[in-house]
Amino acid sequence: MDPDHHASVNLEGFNLILPLPYRVAVILVAGVWGWGLNLHYLSALKIDVPALIRYPSRSSAGSVPVYKSAYHLATLLSIPLALSLLLFWTVTYRTPELVLAWEIVPQSSLLIFAVLLFFPLHRFSRAGRHRLLVTLKRVSLGGLAEAQDGKFGDILFADVLTSYAKVFGDLFVSSCMYFSSRGSSTGIPDPVCGGHFAVPLLIAVPSMIRLRQCLIEYYRVRKRGNRNIDGWGGQHLANALKYATAFPVIILTALQRSYNPSRLRMSEASLHNLWILSSLIQSFFTFYWDVSKDWDLSLFSDLSRQFRRLPYRQYTNSSSALHEDSLDPDRPFGLRYHRFFHANQIYYAAILIDFILRFTWVSRLSVRLNWINDLESGVFVLMFLEVARRWMWIFLRVETEWVRSTRGPAPDDILLGEFTPKIDED
Repeated sequence: MDPDHHASVNLEGFNLILPLPYRVAVILVAGVWGWGLNLHYLSALKIDVPALIRYPSRSSAGSVPVYKSAYHLATLLSIPLALSLLLFWTVTYRTPELVLAWEIVPQSSLLIFAVLLFFPLHRFSRAGRHRLLVTLKRVSLGGLAEAQDGKFGDILFADVLTSYAKVFGDLFVSSCMYFSSRGSSTGIPDPVCGGHFAVPLLIAVPSMIRLRQCLIEYYRVRKRGNRNIDGWGGQHLANALKYATAFPVIILTALQRSYNPSRLRMSEASLHNLWILSSLIQSFFTFYWDVSKDWDLSLFSDLSRQFRRLPYRQYTNSSSALHEDSLDPDRPFGLRYHRFFHANQIYYAAILIDFILRFTWVSRLSVRLNWINDLESGVFVLMFLEVARRWMWIFLRVETEWVRSTRGPAPDDILLGEFTPKIDED
């Protein structure tokens, strides 16, 4: 049977409206709009994001704010995508055979996206996109600028790439299916197009980039040798370990998809249990790092203090115990002293949302929720939610960096460099 005919039989609903190439394009364009919103709101809070990422300043009175340039670029990328979608829906009529036959239309939208982003026209934020290319070239090789040259921008960009890892995997699958004879790129996605480990390897690249950046920071700290200010670099090694926890999850996921008991010599149940364990370690580690290190929030240290006080509170009713348990109005429970967002509920909501979205993989363990991972629409929603989580993360991460650079660490912050000598002595 013709493989395209077989694919057309299985095509339905969501795939007919938004095939794989369009799903990739929609998330990519949404990311540009999200960055514009990040810049706009942080600018309203008087946080100078361009200064933090060492973006060239625009001091002239008639210059366009950076967030407006981001909106202009997002609009420029959205118009061809919208026109392409309208054309595709018009010529295919949600007919499976036509959806497979007209794959050139969505593939062209991806090509137009790349041309507009990487080959900028003169009038549309050419300088900004040139800066993007320079940063992308440096970051893609695992490089990291010095602090005065935009190190924070490199770290921020590389962290964003980790949230787009699965999107890049889908982009590879879409391109592979288009240029191969394995079927149409607008059909059912073939995750093994290009080999069983091509997509997992590509998904692992962003984490490899961040891991290398962490090691670069560690070696720079060791080279400077200023332990009183920088510590011994342990926090950078711990951060590298955090990104390394992604690799077992990626490898075990790939092994489950191409399970072969004769080669693996491990039962499928054991493999699945290893995947659960590695996913738990990664999710808890990354969630802890988001809250305590990236956002400098005191949630875990405050919870730890509360648990340590439990035996003491059981045997005393003194006013001093009550005083110790009272909350500092300048630093609400779990937060930090210096905050730019007006409502404390924003921080608590961010913590809760980050926790939930770090554990979306748990849906695979639920009989009632596993259907989400079996539907193309469900997979798309999960990928979109991860990008949305990163968008939310950027607000607090940039705010934290601004607090560090303008006010220094909060009085209650615990920096690894402050207690690393004790770790060495132990």
